[in-house]
Amino acid sequence: MNDTDTREWLAQLRIEHRDLDEVIGRLAQDPGIDRLQLQRLKKRKLKLKDSIARLESKLIPDLDA
Repeated sequence: MNDTDTREWLAQLRIEHRDLDEVIGRLAQDPGIDRLQLQRLKKRKLKLKDSIARLESKLIPDLDA
């Protein structure tokens, strides 16, 4: 995967993360929400955050000491 592909994938993951954040915020305010579903969404959001961090670190050039 080259830098362009990585940046495109990163942008898609950020959009999905932002969308999940909005959905979780709305669902958390609903008293009748299925708590298991909410936990699954939060877990997915954390996995996306980890994936985003990994991809961002790939874009940082290695520095030789």
